Amino acid sequence: MSENKAVDIKNDDKSAAAPTPQNTPIFTAPIAAAAAANAEDDEDDDATVDALRAANPALMSMLQGRLGSLVGAPSGYIESLPKIVRDRVDSLRYLQKQHIDIDKQMHMEIYELEKKYSKLYAPLYERRSTIIAGGAEPTDEEKAEGAKIAEAEADEKDQLVSGIKEENEDEDEEEQATSGIPLFWLTALRNHPQLGELITERDEEAIKFLRDIRLEYLENDLGFKLVFVFDENQFFSNAELTKTYFYEQSEVAGILEFKSAQGTEISWKPENDLSVTVETKKQRHKTTNRTRVVKKTVPSKTFFSFFTTVEEPEEDDDSELADETRDRIELDYELAEEFKEKIIPNAVDWFTGRALEYEGLEDYEDEFMDDYYDDEDEDSDDDDDDDEDEDGLSRSAKEAAEPPQCKNQ
Repeated sequence: MSENKAVDIKNDDKSAAAPTPQNTPIFTAPIAAAAAANAEDDEDDDATVDALRAANPALMSMLQGRLGSLVGAPSGYIESLPKIVRDRVDSLRYLQKQHIDIDKQMHMEIYELEKKYSKLYAPLYERRSTIIAGGAEPTDEEKAEGAKIAEAEADEKDQLVSGIKEENEDEDEEEQATSGIPLFWLTALRNHPQLGELITERDEEAIKFLRDIRLEYLENDLGFKLVFVFDENQFFSNAELTKTYFYEQSEVAGILEFKSAQGTEISWKPENDLSVTVETKKQRHKTTNRTRVVKKTVPSKTFFSFFTTVEEPEEDDDSELADETRDRIELDYELAEEFKEKIIPNAVDWFTGRALEYEGLEDYEDEFMDDYYDDEDEDSDDDDDDDEDEDGLSRSAKEAAEPPQCKNQ
């Protein structure tokens, strides 16, 4: 889904001097005015401000805070204009409203166009999925034309692949035993820098069963769904894991904006739940000095957290946790767009690594993973000093004696 990019429009010096509702101050600050006058005389604004700050830093800080709060405040300029001029301004508002109505229509048509072409892509994606899974072999035409493309790509790198091709053609027995394209989606996702950071070693075993990733547009709502199709595996019973993203249309610009997301609840098999880790540690009894082995399940970092539904915090919630949640939601939507716009359409290029070249990501480095996962507070070693009951066991030890409960993250 393409989105409009905001364009910065910079006024020239002459237009910048014109009064606007934002740049006309409500009052004149005497010290600020004096500073401006001195700056004109000395042609050295920075020196003047530094002198004022040094003379009375508290007063200067207060004035800067007061003046900063005036940014965007109504100045009364428009209200002071003659009525005939205000009427003209109102007419421009009406023209702007018509412009927004056209924008809304344009973006809805773009959305419908994407849905239309998604259906045209569908047979290609289905054919790709069949070949990857080993359900069919490529036709002679597909192989011949694909070989030409591979050779052209190799020529761009000045690499000779004909020798490699001839050498591999002698491995008849091994090639006949191989079905489809092994580890296609795991390799493709691993090659994507951000997704590669999210995939843990434990995740790899589950992602090996990933058969296809599909994009589906919603029929009765604005938005799209990512569908991850899995073969039967020992990790979860879901045949498909989905993440649905909903749009809403902006009343200001007409663009389709991200509204919310809904993920699949994963039915983990208890013995292979990747969303938790069983921690084992020893606890020593205070009186008898005996030790017991304590097991406890704690949330684990996993790629499959992507399917978790994260609720948007309240607008007036400015807590640190709310800010972290908003950051995670934003990163989650960025990943969804990566799947939608890049990974699904160009899966073979992510498998071969070619996408890293034309995306300019060969030397990509980022701290993405720590920002995406929820920060979980780990219990400290002070748990060893938990209160004991009449049986001589701490509360945490008694809990650990019970079978660990597997939770969805």
